[in-house]
Amino acid sequence: MINKIKELWTELDWIKDDDLRQKVIDTWVLAFEKSVLKPDDLKVIPFTLLCGPDLKVSFITHKRCVTHIAKQSGEKINQFFKDELPVNMDVLIAGAILCDVGKLLEYVLDEKGKAVQGNYGKYLRHPFSGVSLAEKCGIGPEICHIIAAHAKEGDLIKRSTEAYIVHHSDFMTFLPFKDRLKI
Repeated sequence: MINKIKELWTELDWIKDDDLRQKVIDTWVLAFEKSVLKPDDLKVIPFTLLCGPDLKVSFITHKRCVTHIAKQSGEKINQFFKDELPVNMDVLIAGAILCDVGKLLEYVLDEKGKAVQGNYGKYLRHPFSGVSLAEKCGIGPEICHIIAAHAKEGDLIKRSTEAYIVHHSDFMTFLPFKDRLKI
């Protein structure tokens, strides 16, 4: 399972702290253990259920894009603002990789193998289940905060710099699929 996760998430190598990288992997392992989904399903299932049945962008494609945008944004913020607005790159990258890990508990597969919201997902959205999974694997509060605050639930709290970056990276690659003006 660990090798499958490393294949899905080549961006894990960007996390410099070996212990944190392992905890991120452990969180994904735990999520798969509790889910009906398998690693290869992430290459097929849509990244959201909110854009209708025609969405072709897979879960892993979207999440890797979010992680790449977050990393590049964090690097530019560090370059231009230096000590005035420091971004902890390990926290940022781990948070981006983990922000949707809870969707593995939210989704189930129907009789045709299509991803749909399961009973668990009706009660607990992925920011909540993602934090629970991460905490069980020893992920610290600064990263759990990113998981909790990356979606609309985070609009009710103050976000860390890293949480803002992941939130905007996620929404800038979601809202155009959902709400864009088509001319």
